[in-house]
Amino acid sequence: MDPLQATRDKPVPVKITLKGEPLLSFARAEFNDSVLGESQRLDSATDLLVEYKFTCSFDCYDGTITLDDIAQKPIILTVLEILPKEKKQKEEKTSVLGQAVVDLVPLLQGEMSFTATVPLHPTPGAPGEIAQQDSSCKVMLPTLDVTICTPEPLLSDVQLSQSNLLKVVIETAYSVPEVWSNDTGLPFNYVAALQVPLSTEKDQVLLFSNGVLKMGGERETVPRPKRWPLGPMLAPGAQFIPGGVIGEPTEMEVGDLTSTEEKEFRVEVETNRKRVSWDTERRCFMDAGAVACLIRRIVDCRLWPVEVMRSPDPGVTRGGKQGKDKPAEDEIQIPFHGVAYLDMVPLLYPGVKHIRGAYLIYPFYETDLQAKTKQNTSVLRETMRMPALQGRGQASSNRPFDTQKAAKETKEAPKKGVLLNADLMSLFLLWQMYTEARTYIVIEISLEKPLLPKRPPEELAKRVMELIPPRPPLPRRPAGAERAVLEYQAQINSVTGQILEQYQQLFGAALVSGSQPLDLAAQEQRKTQLIGELNYSGKYFAFKEQIKHSVVRIAREKMLRTEAFTDQEQLQGFLSQLYVFLVDEMHVALNKILSVDAPEDQPGSPLNCAQLKHFALEAQLNQDYQLAATYYQEVLLTVHHRDPGHWFDYGVFHLLTKDYLKAEECLRQAVSVNQSHVPSLLMCGILAEMAGHFEEAETFIERATRVAPTSVTAWTLFGLFYEGQENAIQAEMAFLEANKQLKTTPANAGQMATDSYSNQGKKELGGTPTAPDPRPVTSRCHSSSVKLSTTIYMETVRFLLDSNALQMAQRALAQELLCPEGGPSSSYYLALARLQLLSGDFGSAEVSLKEALKDTFENPDVWAWSGHLHFLTGSYGEAKDCYKRTLDLVADPADTHAVYLRLAEIYLKEGKFEKAKTTYMRACKSSPSCLTWLGLGIACYQLGELTEAEDALMEANVLNNTNAEVWGYLSLVCLQAGKRLEAEQSYKYAIKLDLQNEKLLQEIKELQAQVRFGNPWF
Repeated sequence: MDPLQATRDKPVPVKITLKGEPLLSFARAEFNDSVLGESQRLDSATDLLVEYKFTCSFDCYDGTITLDDIAQKPIILTVLEILPKEKKQKEEKTSVLGQAVVDLVPLLQGEMSFTATVPLHPTPGAPGEIAQQDSSCKVMLPTLDVTICTPEPLLSDVQLSQSNLLKVVIETAYSVPEVWSNDTGLPFNYVAALQVPLSTEKDQVLLFSNGVLKMGGERETVPRPKRWPLGPMLAPGAQFIPGGVIGEPTEMEVGDLTSTEEKEFRVEVETNRKRVSWDTERRCFMDAGAVACLIRRIVDCRLWPVEVMRSPDPGVTRGGKQGKDKPAEDEIQIPFHGVAYLDMVPLLYPGVKHIRGAYLIYPFYETDLQAKTKQNTSVLRETMRMPALQGRGQASSNRPFDTQKAAKETKEAPKKGVLLNADLMSLFLLWQMYTEARTYIVIEISLEKPLLPKRPPEELAKRVMELIPPRPPLPRRPAGAERAVLEYQAQINSVTGQILEQYQQLFGAALVSGSQPLDLAAQEQRKTQLIGELNYSGKYFAFKEQIKHSVVRIAREKMLRTEAFTDQEQLQGFLSQLYVFLVDEMHVALNKILSVDAPEDQPGSPLNCAQLKHFALEAQLNQDYQLAATYYQEVLLTVHHRDPGHWFDYGVFHLLTKDYLKAEECLRQAVSVNQSHVPSLLMCGILAEMAGHFEEAETFIERATRVAPTSVTAWTLFGLFYEGQENAIQAEMAFLEANKQLKTTPANAGQMATDSYSNQGKKELGGTPTAPDPRPVTSRCHSSSVKLSTTIYMETVRFLLDSNALQMAQRALAQELLCPEGGPSSSYYLALARLQLLSGDFGSAEVSLKEALKDTFENPDVWAWSGHLHFLTGSYGEAKDCYKRTLDLVADPADTHAVYLRLAEIYLKEGKFEKAKTTYMRACKSSPSCLTWLGLGIACYQLGELTEAEDALMEANVLNNTNAEVWGYLSLVCLQAGKRLEAEQSYKYAIKLDLQNEKLLQEIKELQAQVRFGNPWF
């Protein structure tokens, strides 16, 4: 189906087909105050079932019926009985037997056809009602089978996914003022009103009228049905929404009365005091624009007003006469005007689609309304004024109350001698009335889909495993008999190497390439000479002592012999068996050494390049720059020193530490390795400009634009360079080219940054890279006529912040403010906050992050950066809330590792070890490191889980065996487990590595003194 705008001119017929129980009757279908059609008159005296075979239809998008009408209004089916004609009766008479309603919401949920069996509710005085009253048992209501169908869906898949259905339920106002008691004998109408966005351009006022004043004495029944917002119907049972139920209040309620004392007050009030009940549900269909408008308005103002009033019933005045005069527009008054303020922010929590609570009603003051909700006018007053502006006789016929007559009664009451309570109330008494009564109203707001979806933990864990496969298991370490054999072979290899060295010393001059092989006599002579030299020098005895220990281990571990022999024959048999085994293993070892084809086993490093870079970023997160430099050097010296990307990473790290000379050296090394490495060329140009070498800078950046002619970042930096040189023409050219590339190939705008320096965003003080564009790539890959979701300056700012080029980033942000397509936005404020954090300006960064949150609540990077800011300033409570909010959102932040690590650290500080353990386990599963395993080990140790703690600490030791705290906690675990040797060895390593944690060191010493081992000084 085409989009909504394209189908408004094309009516979509909705067909209704029904059948019912045996009656001499006909059926009538109504919708939106219009009769859709009537069935034929059927005489069913001999049939068991009435087959109406009645079909009628109406058109959607024809200008009179909207999707909002389908959401809030049902189809009303009325069954009428044809009465027999009397004598001299010209026209036949009918009697309404009952009514049924059909909810059309499934059509807004993607259904094209559905069948419903609805009960036929009897009207007062109908045979069905009389049968129910006369019967002592429950009588089953007759039913109608109804089929609703459309030839095509009302909403396309895109519209269905982007739209939402808002439901507002006004339940009951409790503890209403005593003056609301109807002592005058006049009927009153109780009205509530709330304004919500219907689209991006239009708002809609939801009016809830016909509230019923009830006396106290018992609580409202629960569960009880919800009502349609249609007013009275012929069949009282048809006014209830099928399946709509008001249930018991839950612990998740929001509002003004949520404390224990206030809940006790509510129980007393809801039982004994007067109340006004509506129990009415109003639905609003919201398209994508309305949903966005709803989110934006909640962000702008969290409190929304719900106005309440009591007015005289329409059409009734004192003496039972209808009023004739209409008051002037400025004379319109609202009696007993109150307002409740709903906090709508919970609807922006991830996964929340329902809020319900009790809200206090205050007297209506425009000053309070302006201060709390930023609204200037009353919704009720504007609603009452609209018919007055239309002129006499032009008021809408379906208004819930006659506003002109209500105002006229209020004004004319003193003239006719009947004083209404509202006429006697002064402003102070109005305030005192609501304050003393503590009137509150229970309101429920729900959505079909949450505004910000929340992803379940299972889906999150599955996605993490897909994106980051689990770490492969470490190679199995030999033990027992296998280890003894390998040790023996290693000793054989060592002895063989020493013998070959001695052989070369004796006969090396005779080993000439191309010489004839020795005959047997010469070989025997050299063998005798070599053995004599070994015996004479004592090396032969040393070789035997060197191999002796490994042979003993083979005898014990492999042969399982640990006791002395008493029988000489058994001893000889064992020696023969041992000799054969040792000779065989010696041949295996010699074949490995002397064979040309046999590859030499080289034990690989347990850490790969990605792990080392991850550990370096983690060290930067903790501001341990010395350890980070060590990891970067290990990557370069032992793994990939010919990769320009690693040199670039190392250079960017030195920019973070303000070591510009070292940074320039590394970046130049990257360019020397690869002349076409664009990020290194750009950064060399930036550093050259900072040093005042403008010609070199121009050369480097221009080279980058030649190597990558489609790079938006390269062209933008070229323009910024010329802006600094006050070369307006060249700058304009570069910016035009950058915009051209952004419009023609926007999907490739950030490709260079993604491929070449995607990890750089994690290298900053806060550890989280720049926020990705929340919109999918497909929405940004259109022609130049489509508004782009980013600008050339924001694309460049991301690269510059990832590369720690703060001065150039500041210049790019300034250009963003001047750019017609740019200006202040969420991404701008987020980038500005990153810049301010890197500069150490925490106060300004906090202001920028608050501005970023005003624009969007679903960007996880904004929440992550807010958490990092609070963490760095010591506000751990606020940091924890931000981190939890980050993990609850659908999208992942750019760096979940920093969020997990710091959130778990906060839990450790607060003593919440179980939560710390869970968070560290998630970090270990997604991105393991020494610190994640160490944190997990600490949490398990504090929980008394010594085995799990030891396993986690051993994993941490494998990843980094120079961490003193790991050895310290290993010592604690071994002391608790009674492992004397391991406890002492771990303690020695902790002291050797200069353990700086005084608290941990003191705990170790106290535990050593308690168990009396673990310290070599004992």
